[in-house]
Amino acid sequence: MWNWLKTLYHRLGSPKWFYQITGSWLPWFAGATLLFMSVGLVWGLAYAPMDYQQGNSFRIIYIHVPAAFLAQSVYMMMAVAGVVLLVWKMKMADVVAQALAPVGAAMTFIALVTGAIWGVPTWGTWWMWDARLTSMLILFFLYLGVIALREALKPQEVAARACALLAIVGVINIPIIKYSVDWWYTLHQPATFKLTEKPAMPASMWLPLLMMVLGFYALLGWSVLLRARAEILRREFKAGWVREILQRK
Repeated sequence: MWNWLKTLYHRLGSPKWFYQITGSWLPWFAGATLLFMSVGLVWGLAYAPMDYQQGNSFRIIYIHVPAAFLAQSVYMMMAVAGVVLLVWKMKMADVVAQALAPVGAAMTFIALVTGAIWGVPTWGTWWMWDARLTSMLILFFLYLGVIALREALKPQEVAARACALLAIVGVINIPIIKYSVDWWYTLHQPATFKLTEKPAMPASMWLPLLMMVLGFYALLGWSVLLRARAEILRREFKAGWVREILQRK
């Protein structure tokens, strides 16, 4: 098993092999996205019961929570990719990190906007300088910083190392986001899901939320693979195998 994982790791580090193998993954990710998100949205918006305190306004949770999950996990993926790039000099790590950044920024923006909309009926305001909200806003700026840094610096290798360092340093914000509701007094409610505890909401409410979380992660896989494959073609356009692919298309 270890030898197989080691071989897979080295193969995924090859742009050519990565491009060839991931082409067959895209339909599966797209199908999973469509399936999970369709079931989750219809179930959550049409059939899940109203919350006894928030009424129907709680239904924004089916977009807000998955987006917030992805916003944090994508940044951690970027930090891991940064470590791989700096330690093992694997250029595919930078390709994946570059593909992740815009997706993470978009998910953070969605989480902030849906949280603000949710805050009006729940807290009576669009925005408070709450610990959870503020740390999520910092995460959004970190994403924008990584994207801007890549565009500003040349050559590509210098930009890759700078973005990797920023992602690694910025990951300290992730535990602050996660534990802000425990460390400080905040308006934001505690975590919706905890692995160590039984869900506070009934299954008819959290099962569609689980479907949406799975759908968002499938969407992440599809979008990152699509962006990474396009970036590989851009970076390796002089390679013979890329010219063959472009000629066939």
